Amino acid sequence: MILPGGLAIFTPLVVGYILGSETLTGMLIGALCSGYLLGVLMSNAGGAWDNAKKWVEGDNLGKNNGKKSECHKAAITGDTVGDPFKDTSGPSLNILIKLMTRFAFVLAPTFALKPFVMEPQGIIGLVILFVAVVFAIWAHK
Repeated sequence: MILPGGLAIFTPLVVGYILGSETLTGMLIGALCSGYLLGVLMSNAGGAWDNAKKWVEGDNLGKNNGKKSECHKAAITGDTVGDPFKDTSGPSLNILIKLMTRFAFVLAPTFALKPFVMEPQGIIGLVILFVAVVFAIWAHK
């Protein structure tokens, strides 16, 4: 969890310092649109797989398709994927979007309106990028 958390914090900083505030705005809009849709999809799909297993266990498909049938085994496999979708992956995308936008908004006054051209904020961005890469490599080991 250190690496994904670090990416959520350092990505807006690097984009803002190196590429400017306009690029950061586009990145945040893209993260918001895709993250929201993916989070809703994952939460709903996970709930559907969970409900499908309960429906099969309730003998709603006939006597030969209840518990311990091939259909029930398939429903359990779907529920195995669905539980992490609805309980962790879907809701965590909401937190990812919040974290990225908070860091971007707090540091927004320090971002330049134009791309990096050997100015102090560009150098700070490169230092942050270097630290993030070193941190990611260290966390991966």
